[in-house]
Amino acid sequence: MLQTVAAIAAAVSVPVTADMEAGYGDTAEDMDRTVEGLLEAGAVGLNLEDGTGRPESPLLEPQVHAGKIRAVVAAGRRRGVAVVVNSRVDVYLDRVGPESGRLEETIRRGLAYREAGAACVFVPGVTDPSVIGTLVERLACPVNILAAARGPSIAELAKLGVARVSLGSGPMRAAMTLVERLAGEVLERGTYTALEGASPHSAFNELMTRDPSLRSG
Repeated sequence: MLQTVAAIAAAVSVPVTADMEAGYGDTAEDMDRTVEGLLEAGAVGLNLEDGTGRPESPLLEPQVHAGKIRAVVAAGRRRGVAVVVNSRVDVYLDRVGPESGRLEETIRRGLAYREAGAACVFVPGVTDPSVIGTLVERLACPVNILAAARGPSIAELAKLGVARVSLGSGPMRAAMTLVERLAGEVLERGTYTALEGASPHSAFNELMTRDPSLRSG
């Protein structure tokens, strides 16, 4: 993961934040090690999620996750860096609890994470403009929303006060869906119309070999 982050940071001339999942551990020592590797890779911020991936207990207790945020912030401070923590609340993404209670639970967690030092609260899985607007108002800090095909546009999210929009795994899944569609077309019809509009090799070769040091700005 850190090798990939380092490659990305070396290829661009803007600050990089990386999705470091749940921080690869639960202790302050784990967070210190993660931040050390992150900064060495050239990034200055990270997503930190409160999801566990365990169906029987899908979310960390808020105080546990808040403790991880404080440890990340402290680890950066010791190294002279104000690490940007984009704290992810997975209540909506993992559909935890009854739908009627998800907004208040998300706000409860988001406020705890903000107080622990998160610079931004990330709430994936939300597309309802009224819910998004309430989150922005109640959390009173920068809010990050995950883009969805039928969700509000960037302009609409901006009007709601959203500070950051992420595409997440969407581009990768869209690309793989096109590959699946093409394979099905070849097998079932013997045609390849899904290839229409594909960029030429030369365009991708130029993109992959461009020297980032020659870019302006």
